[in-house]
Amino acid sequence: MIDHGKAFDWGKTSQDYAKFRDIYPESFYQKIISRNIGIQGQKILDIGTGTGVLPRNLYQYGADWTGIDASENQIQEAKRLANQQGMKIHFQAVPAEQADFSESYFDAVTACQCFWYFKPELLMPILKKILKPDGKILILQMEWLPFEDEIAQASENLVLKYNPDWTGAGEKRHPVYLSDTVLQYADLISQEEYAEQIPFTRETWHGRMKSCRGVGASLSEKDFADWEQEHKKLLSQIVPENFKILHYIAMAELKIKKGNCHERNYFSQIR
Repeated sequence: MIDHGKAFDWGKTSQDYAKFRDIYPESFYQKIISRNIGIQGQKILDIGTGTGVLPRNLYQYGADWTGIDASENQIQEAKRLANQQGMKIHFQAVPAEQADFSESYFDAVTACQCFWYFKPELLMPILKKILKPDGKILILQMEWLPFEDEIAQASENLVLKYNPDWTGAGEKRHPVYLSDTVLQYADLISQEEYAEQIPFTRETWHGRMKSCRGVGASLSEKDFADWEQEHKKLLSQIVPENFKILHYIAMAELKIKKGNCHERNYFSQIR
């Protein structure tokens, strides 16, 4: 269970999210494009789009992007940033499990840093409907590695001090998790994991941490202020102005299955 059931609201940290969460390296985007996702002539749906980081960074490659997110505040920030950059991206505030688009409309669906929030038994039938035959799903995530990076561990420990229910701690390198329900509807084409050093300043790493689920999206106003003060002091003591944090990046590329998935699953069970 995410954060042991403790409530969180991404809308509380949307401004910080917009400012500090656009941190994916160029290699990340090149690996997406190398999979022929996000290119000219395609219609792409980005679910859990947040502030539209993925559509905005891949806009230059010519796809027609739509981004949806359950948080109205996140979508407002996504629209603001896209408008500032002169980008025509369609953003809607709607949960992925309630997405309502025409049948066989999209060439691919992307989900970056969010797939674990969705209910696959509700989401996957929708994706099967709105994706074209042989349409793709690309699931992506990037996490810092606290057991391999002392700075990341120190920051993470401070989050846990103020929010012991936060379950985002303790990440290790691993493939994208795919449930049986997901694999009933889509075939795994490829999986990839690799590590990369991501550059930060004290300000941008502090911003990255305070815009995470365990801090800005969930702490009370007082706890947030106390955490901020303590984290800034911590960074001033342990890091120079410019430094890097070790992250791992994981990707899973899937292709939607043809036919009636429920019927296939039923007959596989009675054989």
